[in-house]
Amino acid sequence: MRTALGIAGTLLVIAAGYYGMLRGWRNRQRRQADLAPLPPVPADDTTPGVEGVYVATTTAGDWMDRIAVHELGVRSAADLAVSPAGLIFHRQGAADVFIPAAQLTAVRTDRGIAGKVTAEASGLLVVSWQHDGRELDTGFRPRHKADTAPLTESITTLIGAEQ
Repeated sequence: MRTALGIAGTLLVIAAGYYGMLRGWRNRQRRQADLAPLPPVPADDTTPGVEGVYVATTTAGDWMDRIAVHELGVRSAADLAVSPAGLIFHRQGAADVFIPAAQLTAVRTDRGIAGKVTAEASGLLVVSWQHDGRELDTGFRPRHKADTAPLTESITTLIGAEQ
């Protein structure tokens, strides 16, 4: 009897925690509902990408303020393709994300963003961009560390070509 009550109490606490997280996520989506839909992914995209993990998109400068709308806060395996049109995150289990080159403002490496903190100071590639009057940061962790520098360089070149 005592064990059953302990198990039931533990399950109740876990269920309450999950309910609180779900409620918080839905409140965040409601607060961010005014963010315009993302541009569609170009249909003629055949650019090969770098394998890695799409970590999240956050409000620029606030690495813990994850964007919940348009599936921008959904972490997923992805590849990042850099093309003259912009960046395309081909994600598994979530909608692809296209960032037009004209909206890119900066690229850097960093230690963390909402959902991922790395041991090394340059473990994440963070792309800054503007959408619907908001400054955003999108984190991507390449599968192979050797891909970080060339990827950063190609995005920097793309940003320079647009300005």
